[in-house]
Amino acid sequence: MLPTIADVLALETVRRGNPRVVAGADRLDSKVRWVHVGEIADIAQLLRGGELVLTTGVALPQDPGKLADYIAELSSVGVAGLIVELGRRFVGELPPAVVKAAEAHGLPLVVLTRETPFVQITESVHARIIDIQLEELRASEQLHEVFTELSVEGASPAEVLAQVARLSGRPVLLENLAHQVLACESAGRDTGTLLAGWETRSRAVAPAERTAYDPASGWLVTTVGARGQDWGRLILLCEAPPSPRDLVLAERAATTLALGRLLERHQESLERQAHGTIITGILTHAYADPDEAAARARAVGVPLTGRKLVSVVIRPVDPMDQALDGQAQLGELAEATAAACRDAKLPALVGALDQDRIGVLLPLPPRTQAEPALTALAERLRTLSKIGGAFVLAAGSVVESLRDVRRSFLEAEQVADVAVRQPDGRPFYRLPDLRLRGLLHLLRDDARLQTFAERELGPLLAHDAQRGGDLTRILRVYLDAGRNKAVAAQKAHLSRPAFYDRLRRLERILDTDLDDVESCLSLHVALLALESFRRDNR
Repeated sequence: MLPTIADVLALETVRRGNPRVVAGADRLDSKVRWVHVGEIADIAQLLRGGELVLTTGVALPQDPGKLADYIAELSSVGVAGLIVELGRRFVGELPPAVVKAAEAHGLPLVVLTRETPFVQITESVHARIIDIQLEELRASEQLHEVFTELSVEGASPAEVLAQVARLSGRPVLLENLAHQVLACESAGRDTGTLLAGWETRSRAVAPAERTAYDPASGWLVTTVGARGQDWGRLILLCEAPPSPRDLVLAERAATTLALGRLLERHQESLERQAHGTIITGILTHAYADPDEAAARARAVGVPLTGRKLVSVVIRPVDPMDQALDGQAQLGELAEATAAACRDAKLPALVGALDQDRIGVLLPLPPRTQAEPALTALAERLRTLSKIGGAFVLAAGSVVESLRDVRRSFLEAEQVADVAVRQPDGRPFYRLPDLRLRGLLHLLRDDARLQTFAERELGPLLAHDAQRGGDLTRILRVYLDAGRNKAVAAQKAHLSRPAFYDRLRRLERILDTDLDDVESCLSLHVALLALESFRRDNR
């Protein structure tokens, strides 16, 4: 920060002159950009504003009116203040016209009652100004390095805000143009208090400039956007007017966020990232208090308190490619899901859980039933989604508290993992819909189930592996056809004699009777379990 008139008066070189403020005592916080020594009366035309003028007054006019004009001209160009050394031109005190004019124009006017070398004053003040400028330059260089690295690494908005909070020690938030919080770093403050009534408070702060400090709210606000397309605001909460370093920090962070948005390719939107961060925070217990999660959700326009909460997992039927096109597809599905929630008038948190699944936390009013809401969401999503009906929508149990959301999500994930293997066109799936497949999926990591499947199918799997055969597929076709040999032969695209021959070979390899219901049931369960193992490994 540039020194003020008060700072200059506190310097030892100035104090030796026994300074006394005779006018403008309420303006001693004026910033001093430079110190200029001048004795001529028309010096104002040589100044640019912010200077502290030093003079002995030896060349100033005698006429009181012209002295008043001299003060008026200095004030008009925006000088910080005027220091007059008494003894050469003015003895004892300044003419009343000078003091009166300075008071009228709000110009700080100081007299030195002792002779003081002006060069010592200029050296002291200029040294301080240069030190400040060097410090600001070093700080700017540090910020440049930090945010350049963040830009190169493709840092997320949350990571950018974490750096801003660390460097400033203050809370910082990123909001969109609808005044919904996309990311928040509380810097140790209570998040619920920080976000309380956010939209209303934010709309009341509307600076005219792209970067400005609002004293009433204590907010340093800078617009985020590029190429003429603004999409948000970065807000740094300050207890006092921000320093130049704070201004640079906010602007560099805004530039990094804007650059990150420009460089996004096939990635989810900032809103989806914000929603996904909240969902992940709930699932990983990142929030010490459920009220914090509720406050963050409320800040993005999704009320969670006083609602029934339904966890939903959406999975495309075809596995997502790990490359960028797969990410783009999942991003499109997430955006379509958010649009479907809006169309169904169901405010919800929607974000990617990983590279294959979309998570939705659906808050429902107390009297709203989950089934109609889920059906409406599924129908709208199939209408909006570019991948048509090639996905499954799985729902967990309805819970009443945020503390139980994690359990509900885990249930929805398990349901989705089973339903995606053999979808049957239902609008949505819940745990009771999965029956035997669901049970086997839940037990897929149990060594006893794995031992059972190996005991039932081991010889057959070894035979196919050694000879490159397809008898395991034939067995599956036969059992799926309800042991109807004619239907099974048709589905296997084989003649009946050829199909019957394969069944006899199966009986020899497995040492079992394929006409026995219990034997076939055991084999069918083993095949379903094997399918669960193989899909997990893939």
